[in-house]
Amino acid sequence: MPDFLQLTGKTFLVLGVANKKSVAWFVAKSLEEQGARVIYSVRSEARKKSLEALLAGKPVFLCDVEHEGAADQLAADVAAAGLGPLHGIVHSIAFANYSEGFKPFHETKRKDFLQATAISAFSLVEVARAFKPHLARNASVVTIGISSLTVTPDNYGYMGPIKAALDSATRFLAKSFSADSEVRFNVVGAGPLKTSASAGIPGYAESYLYTEKLTFRRRNLSTQEVADATLFLLSDRSSGLNGTTLVVDAGLGSNFYDKEIIRLAMRLEVRAQARTEVSDQKSKVSP
Repeated sequence: MPDFLQLTGKTFLVLGVANKKSVAWFVAKSLEEQGARVIYSVRSEARKKSLEALLAGKPVFLCDVEHEGAADQLAADVAAAGLGPLHGIVHSIAFANYSEGFKPFHETKRKDFLQATAISAFSLVEVARAFKPHLARNASVVTIGISSLTVTPDNYGYMGPIKAALDSATRFLAKSFSADSEVRFNVVGAGPLKTSASAGIPGYAESYLYTEKLTFRRRNLSTQEVADATLFLLSDRSSGLNGTTLVVDAGLGSNFYDKEIIRLAMRLEVRAQARTEVSDQKSKVSP
């Protein structure tokens, strides 16, 4: 069926493009390929300048969601440019301060937790509130989350609870907006991706390779696959989905007891035990 997603001629705001590897960029590029008009929001003038070649000729606005009132200003700027109404918003923003290196979760600093929460989770609430008057009645808002909120990876730290807050906020927004509109809010729960942002997570490379072995297909997600799921949620073809998380993880979350992973893990355990026994024996015979 031609134009199955029916995105042609519609207008979408995409927040969070940082570079060509960004989820936000893959989503925006895919929207444009489907005939949609994309409005871009980036964090700073410096970021806008770094994206000049990528976003040449496209409407680009500034919005640093860390600052209170930034979302309201963005909505005012977009409205003043006559670019509404919006048929959807893509919220692909996250930040955690790892400048002091990775620390155990219980050593998380208040200022770091609150900063990351404001940027990564509460910004969705602020953006939704600011753009409510500028949304089409049946618009779709999609945010990018993570595939599991119950796992506790050591190198993800306090971003785990913050992504859980984002997930919950999405459901509450869906309920709140339902009082006088049909605007939908959903989450794409993405598995591990190879992006510039993920590269800043301590030990991410090893985690990425490990999770790749746990997918059913033995191949991690491509960023385009996450973008494709996002486009589905932005389209009217997903009209029955609201306040939900669409998990896109290539089967990762259902394959913890993969026989190959178990075999490798137990082989390493046996080797570790053997080394310990040898060490113990040496210590017993030492004078």
